[in-house]
Amino acid sequence: MQVIQHSAETLRTALISSRRDLADRYKKYTKNERRLMEEGLQPGGPGSLFRPITVHAGMDWMASHPEEPQDFQSFYSYPHRKTPTASHNTIYIQTIGYFGAAGAQTDQYVDWLREYCLAFFYGLSVKLLPPVTVAETGCSFRVNSNSHNLQILTGDLLRFLEKRKPEDAFCIVGITMIDLYPKDSWNFVFGQASLTMGMGVFSFARYDDNFYSRSYAGRLKKGLQPKRGAYSVFEGYYTPPITGTLLLRSCKVITHEIGHMFGIQHCQWVNCVMQGSNHLEESDRRPLFLCPICLRKLQSSIGFRIADRYKALLHWMEEDQTETSPTASQSVLHFPKPIQAFDTSRLWLLRCLDILENDKL
Repeated sequence: MQVIQHSAETLRTALISSRRDLADRYKKYTKNERRLMEEGLQPGGPGSLFRPITVHAGMDWMASHPEEPQDFQSFYSYPHRKTPTASHNTIYIQTIGYFGAAGAQTDQYVDWLREYCLAFFYGLSVKLLPPVTVAETGCSFRVNSNSHNLQILTGDLLRFLEKRKPEDAFCIVGITMIDLYPKDSWNFVFGQASLTMGMGVFSFARYDDNFYSRSYAGRLKKGLQPKRGAYSVFEGYYTPPITGTLLLRSCKVITHEIGHMFGIQHCQWVNCVMQGSNHLEESDRRPLFLCPICLRKLQSSIGFRIADRYKALLHWMEEDQTETSPTASQSVLHFPKPIQAFDTSRLWLLRCLDILENDKL
């Protein structure tokens, strides 16, 4: 295992910048906000809120995808970064394909994701578009020769999303429980996005613990090769059960991918939800939260108060589970949010808010 340990001075420059104007902007944060972000200058220290990145194997993202680290100054100067405006300030989520047999529960699962994004990207609007079937997208699909699972082509889905993108959209993201592939020569892909077009599509299929097992219920019968355009094969297609673990992983994935829409690249500084991930184990090592450097990138794009954003995230994790959200599915049934998987993140938020709201600091 390799620990990526940057010096405090390197991290300070990455966070604050060597440019005078950006350093002056940093000074506009409150004393407590600066103290919180500067906790990340010595990750892994006694009582630190932040941990260094660890690379466990050659197949991990940083080992197999060398990238130039993006500090705050590089992000701010990035010509393709996107900033929401008054007329383009809504994140749209488009569900694609079958999400599960228990319609009311899966509707609520998608709304939980919407509400989480509303807190994570505090200050922006997040809306769900009416769900669509795979047939409505007109996308190409195949049966993976290794997993025997159905897969849909990402390029076709992105073209479909381009046509569906509302006028006031900051971005539109498609989510599906069906596995994806970007081209015939690739085995699979977790997702694909276009920053310049403000679009992305990604799958939660491989975030199911059972996906890689031989008994995975989503596999098609051996030898079945549906004909082109035979979309009926997707009707009733297996989808993973909705658990706290799946919800936690889904929250990480959707916020990571939307983060890219702002121009935030993969984090290589401190343990962060914006780290790249090649496999499920590596994804699970990522926290739910942003490191201080990526937090400054997002805050500079949206303009939220850090404490307000953390309170919104905490509320999402602590809200009364006996009450139905007014924006949730109108179904009579109500399912409690499986938030036990978020306990560690909830305690982390409480520690952050203790710093942010301590008048004695």
